[in-house]
Amino acid sequence: MELEHRLAEAPMGVITVRDGMVRAWNDRAADILTTDTPDDEPIAEVFPQSVEGSLTKAFEGTSASDVAFEEYYPEVNRWLSVSVVPDGDAATVYVTDITERRTNKQTIERLRSESERAEMVDTLIADVLEGLVGATSQDAIMETIRDQLGTSDQYRFVWTGEYAVSSDELVITGVAGEQGELFPAVREAVKQGEATPERRAVTQQHPTLVQSLSEDPSVPDAVRAAGFADGIQSVFALPLVYGSSVYGVVGVYAGTETAFSDHVQASFETLGELAGYAINATQNRKLLLSDTLTEVTFELTENSPLVRVSDVCDADLTLEGTVMASDTGLTCFLSVSGADPDTVAETLEALPSAQDGRVIRQSDAERGRIQVTLGEEVPLVTAINRGATIQTAMFNGDDSRLIVELSPDANVRRLANVLGDDGPAPVLARQDKTRSPTTTREFR
Repeated sequence: MELEHRLAEAPMGVITVRDGMVRAWNDRAADILTTDTPDDEPIAEVFPQSVEGSLTKAFEGTSASDVAFEEYYPEVNRWLSVSVVPDGDAATVYVTDITERRTNKQTIERLRSESERAEMVDTLIADVLEGLVGATSQDAIMETIRDQLGTSDQYRFVWTGEYAVSSDELVITGVAGEQGELFPAVREAVKQGEATPERRAVTQQHPTLVQSLSEDPSVPDAVRAAGFADGIQSVFALPLVYGSSVYGVVGVYAGTETAFSDHVQASFETLGELAGYAINATQNRKLLLSDTLTEVTFELTENSPLVRVSDVCDADLTLEGTVMASDTGLTCFLSVSGADPDTVAETLEALPSAQDGRVIRQSDAERGRIQVTLGEEVPLVTAINRGATIQTAMFNGDDSRLIVELSPDANVRRLANVLGDDGPAPVLARQDKTRSPTTTREFR
């Protein structure tokens, strides 16, 4: 049976059904359903299946049901709007491809949801930053971050950890939120030193995003399985870094794959930078306000570029002063003896970790003062980034040493590991000192 001309040329798909069998349909229906005209075949077998199966249900009775619905059909990868209009023992099925409209609607809803989430996360991070202002220690800063984030509606749970350079160990310091089965699995993986997202973040000193936790092969198997069981989809691991120093990491776990948009990631990166700065500031504050301090003398090896230059030029270099550069690094003023200052400055300038080397005063052929800016990876700069105050730094080949002042509760071994190369830098001397009060005359 042929459709009348008006229906045959309709912009929508039109199918005529009698006694559950297809009697006719137009070219548009064939295009939408990507099939040839199936005359005299059951509509339930001809029409693609959806999860809900609404069309099949409409023809299950003795007569077709008058229904209209919108469903997704995986076989043709389309969203279809379907209407069934009964007419006695026959029925007409009208089909329209609404994939583009549904896709646009989903995109709009997704963008709106992402915008709302980003706004809420920005407010949340602002609250965290406000809490950082009053924090007086690294533990307090980490507690502020995990409590604010872990108890919010945006995330399932948040854990924080410290990175121990001496043993390359990540130590969990606390967790907030719904732990479920996943956090114990993460804790065990961290204990075993496995490549969790958080460990990768501290190793690379860069945030790590896992958008599909259960499907990402880089995540330990036990963590993936527990994440699937708890319905947790994504993870964002944020290292807390200042300069070249990694103080710790924050692991944020969410129930959706879209929890960490580009905007949210950028906000978290800002949080990580400010938290790293705040931790460094608390260490400096302790040193500044403490009545007692610890003075430590480290032996420096050729891990330091200044030691290597001293060897190459057969020169004695002594640190006279430092100024923080406008960008990353440290501008140092060094006295030179035993070698031509120009040669020393040129040798320093050739190193990848140094720049802007120049002579600022030359007393004679083998004495003078030079200026150079050193990068963050240089031990001297690392010590300052770790909250140390430089007292003396001498670079005389094998007799090179660095004397620093630290707050009494500073981790000397951790600093030694940062300053060393294959192992910790040797500690030649250590003593606790009482800070001398500043007299009125000295202040004036």
